[in-house]
Amino acid sequence: MSDGSFDVDGVRIAYDDLAPDGTPDTDRPPVVLIHGFASSRTNNWRDRDWYDTLLGANRRVIALDCRGHGESGKPHEPAAYETATMAADVVALLDHLEIERADLLGYSMGGRIGLEALYTYPERFNAAVLAGIGSATLSESDAGDVIADALEADDSADVSDPLGKRFRIFAETSDNDLAALAACARTRTPPADWERVAEIEHPVLIVAGEHDDLVGDSEELAAGFPRGESVVVSDADHLTTVPDEQFSEAVLGFLEHEGL
Repeated sequence: MSDGSFDVDGVRIAYDDLAPDGTPDTDRPPVVLIHGFASSRTNNWRDRDWYDTLLGANRRVIALDCRGHGESGKPHEPAAYETATMAADVVALLDHLEIERADLLGYSMGGRIGLEALYTYPERFNAAVLAGIGSATLSESDAGDVIADALEADDSADVSDPLGKRFRIFAETSDNDLAALAACARTRTPPADWERVAEIEHPVLIVAGEHDDLVGDSEELAAGFPRGESVVVSDADHLTTVPDEQFSEAVLGFLEHEGL
């Protein structure tokens, strides 16, 4: 196991790089994990048993803290959080570790970053699980501004918008830099390009909770990929999908058949 960091244009990117049973890292197929907004590699993946689950499946596990999150650098300028920039950070990590190609697992914000990486750097990825996203990623949204306003409020008690309050409370469960998260949320994430989605040749699994009211229709998004499929996690919402065994079982089954 190793953890480390490297620099991308002045922004520190922290990561974990783990392999099962202390085997040399290059002996196992790599999967890179991209966490959700206001979370981190620790909160989203390690503490939810994803490291152990994937290591138990003989995978090399690589997980980064996205800029603005966890132990990575936290710029306060929205321009630092363009989706293309955050996707480039993932590829920079693969470069740093001298990995030519990896499978990908992203959740929520990490799913959208992963989608951007797939159609911008197709040669660097094999199979991809994009979870916590759905058809809503294909449409314009003002949710980022609503969330940013909530994060910038003096007190969570002052936040009246239900969506904003939900994210403010979630952000306060960890040691987050609220100004950095607000800058990230304020950046206008462009809708995913439906034509570019249709050109992605990778096998892609879309996963979302049955009661996730944030993502839209996961099956509709999956249908846009030439090799897309979807799984709906029953009785789960946006926050309870990650630790659900239905999610991990779907990922393991998908990677067994489609992964490196």
